[in-house]
Amino acid sequence: MPCCQLDENLWFPPTEQAEDYGLLAVGGDLSPERLLLAYSLGIFPWYNPTEPILWWSPDPRCVLFPSELHISRSLKRFMRKQPFRVSFDENFAGVIYWCRRLRKNLDGSGTWITPEMQQAFIRLHQLGFAHSVECWDGEELVGGIYGVCLGRCFFGESMFSRCDNASKVALVHLLRRLEMAGFELLDCQQTNDHLLSLGAREITRREFQEHLRVAEVPPYGPLCSRFQKLDFS
Repeated sequence: MPCCQLDENLWFPPTEQAEDYGLLAVGGDLSPERLLLAYSLGIFPWYNPTEPILWWSPDPRCVLFPSELHISRSLKRFMRKQPFRVSFDENFAGVIYWCRRLRKNLDGSGTWITPEMQQAFIRLHQLGFAHSVECWDGEELVGGIYGVCLGRCFFGESMFSRCDNASKVALVHLLRRLEMAGFELLDCQQTNDHLLSLGAREITRREFQEHLRVAEVPPYGPLCSRFQKLDFS
């Protein structure tokens, strides 16, 4: 089935229409309304700077259930030393800046975090739907993770490390906070060995959609206030 072309109207095709590799639609915009609709349906944007906006719903989907977090012995030893100060929502813009910078090549390629994506997620943070975890070495931001929160799901977007284990420490603190808050899962989107080593696993698109329902991820409505916001205070 050919990829769906979006227009100025606020809609997405059913996720079952995605290509075998997960591509669902092309076009549209990065407005808060469209982004919230996408995430509530299990869809996310991911594209290169030279491409139009691409929307994805992969099958299988990589997720991490908070109760299944695996912390290696070496990481436990490292964390017992309390090497970093960990904060929540203290410097969202800084986290997304470093996620973009550490992936960007000299020619501007190498990252899906375009300037437009960067500003779109900062806007979601200002509205209360995107959150970050930061690791600090003194006054220096050395690691972190950011993503979108709807219902009892956290949709992870990206993480970074400027020193050993900083992103892992941020992820552990995030998952502990999510477990205490009764969250269903952390969406990891794409599978990699780093996430699998921490306990992530793949589930089908259908299973993922069922978890969204259990987690009370609400269908999009005209008022952003319909979405539950995660309180990191």
